[in-house]
Amino acid sequence: MKKNIYQPIPASIENIIQETGTIKTFTLKPAADFSFATGQFIELTIPGLGEGPFTPSSDPNVKERIDVTVMNVGCITSKLHMLKAGDTVGIRGPYGKGYPLETFKGKDILIVGGGVGLAPLRSLLYALFATIDNYNKVVLCYGARTSNDMVYKYLIPDWAKKDKIKVLNTVDIGDPSWQGHVGLVTTILDPQLVDIKNAVAIVCGPPIMMKFVNLKLLDLGFAPKDIYLSMEKSMSCGLGKCGHCRVGKFYACKDGPVFTYEELKDIHDIWD
Repeated sequence: MKKNIYQPIPASIENIIQETGTIKTFTLKPAADFSFATGQFIELTIPGLGEGPFTPSSDPNVKERIDVTVMNVGCITSKLHMLKAGDTVGIRGPYGKGYPLETFKGKDILIVGGGVGLAPLRSLLYALFATIDNYNKVVLCYGARTSNDMVYKYLIPDWAKKDKIKVLNTVDIGDPSWQGHVGLVTTILDPQLVDIKNAVAIVCGPPIMMKFVNLKLLDLGFAPKDIYLSMEKSMSCGLGKCGHCRVGKFYACKDGPVFTYEELKDIHDIWD
């Protein structure tokens, strides 16, 4: 029998972590083992309501469970935030093109995340941790609006202790409890962090943040082919049929969501 590409498989919610006031991480246990490559996305179904695209934030080497980190911003996400452990959702996929880890071998890797944009990057970090000997070093620069808006605060200190890993954090607005750097994430992108001639940069976050980080990376000397952007905005069906995610001649759901800036640089208004 031909597989129904629109049919999700059931997945039970095993655990929920309240990351911030508006962001939760859901651990899902699919009815069957589920594989994805880091950077790919899934469609998550709320029975009786609809579905939405989300990029897993969990380790791609783990097949029996999958994490999604979700901000409450609309109809599907608000309903998801109301669910509890033991409830059932659906998932289908995976879809899209992930991060080309093979091309990163032997290089420095600069990862720049903003807000909940660290969610797909967490999956990438887990994949890099598992093969860390393939890379020279990994530098994570993460920015959030305030310290209360940072996700994975309980994980980041352990990441920083790993071999070949450097972590820099910043917030746009400081407060008495925050002892770290204050400023936009672009202010911690120092040219000495990596060997730019032998490095790749990976960016994920709100479009306005990605726009200015991309400009900063170009100013630092990164070639457009070495800047990887996660263009997840406006995805819907996941199959390239609805047309909502059109980026120039590309469909983000099929040709991405991971693109190099080289692929996108001549397309008008990619940040809109």
